[in-house]
Amino acid sequence: MECLKCGTCCIAPDITTLGKPVGERCRHLGEAGLCTAYDVRPAVCRGYRPDETCLLVAAPTLEERVGKYLRLFGLDVT
Repeated sequence: MECLKCGTCCIAPDITTLGKPVGERCRHLGEAGLCTAYDVRPAVCRGYRPDETCLLVAAPTLEERVGKYLRLFGLDVT
């Protein structure tokens, strides 16, 4: 599956390598929804592959996609 370039994976899950908690925007996610550190991104980001989860959380806005992702995995961001 091709990446949808929606930015959800850069916000919804935690990225411990970068000290990024669940539901918080990665500091490298640019306004266009693309990684600004793509060429030097951490291994965990390099290893990520889009899958059916991307289709399950599809929604018109980034906020809606992140919300669907968090609910899908039972994650709480309080």
